[in-house]
Amino acid sequence: MTEPTYLYLTTKGRVSGRPREIEIWFTRYEGRYYLVAEHREKTQWVQNLRANSHVQVRVGEAHFPARARVVTEPGLVREIRARSEKKYGWGDGLVVELQPAGPAHEHHDRETPR
Repeated sequence: MTEPTYLYLTTKGRVSGRPREIEIWFTRYEGRYYLVAEHREKTQWVQNLRANSHVQVRVGEAHFPARARVVTEPGLVREIRARSEKKYGWGDGLVVELQPAGPAHEHHDRETPR
């Protein structure tokens, strides 16, 4: 089975409070999903998830809640950028982790070695 090209991320607008959905490239690693924000902290969806880390994710047929965070661990940042570069030919930007939440994704809650 081929992995989808895009992930759909819904954040809550930090000013409006309304749902904001984007289509974005992603990579998967250690049971989590990773995004790379080209414009780093200037990116609207990054500012939204910094204000409220509870997000909704849709990838392929799966749709689930997740917790988002900006990755600060240098080794993990390098790993995700390299994976994005391999998958898409690009990986330069701010790395964001999406950790699936809820009973259907409890097996994803283990710690990622860093």
